[in-house]
Amino acid sequence: MTWIKTVDVTAERGPARDAFLAYNKLYPKEYAQPSQPGIPPEGRIGASHSLLPDVMRHAFSTFGAAIAPDLPLSRKDHEMIATAVSVTNRCRY
Repeated sequence: MTWIKTVDVTAERGPARDAFLAYNKLYPKEYAQPSQPGIPPEGRIGASHSLLPDVMRHAFSTFGAAIAPDLPLSRKDHEMIATAVSVTNRCRY
């Protein structure tokens, strides 16, 4: 959960919402449900980019390309890889 000021990209109109909607289209359908449903969108770690919408759009569009639905990995595979990398890096995220 972020502890810095963020923009609620699901509610407020503007560049941050436009960036969110643009990169969100690239994600596979199983990513429509958040992995942490109890945390509001503005509190998720990705929201930390919301004050810099162009950076957010580019960063998450890159991620969207890496998890494209036409690639052979599922969300479970993505989560397993992310977990292994986090453990290796001693990162709790």
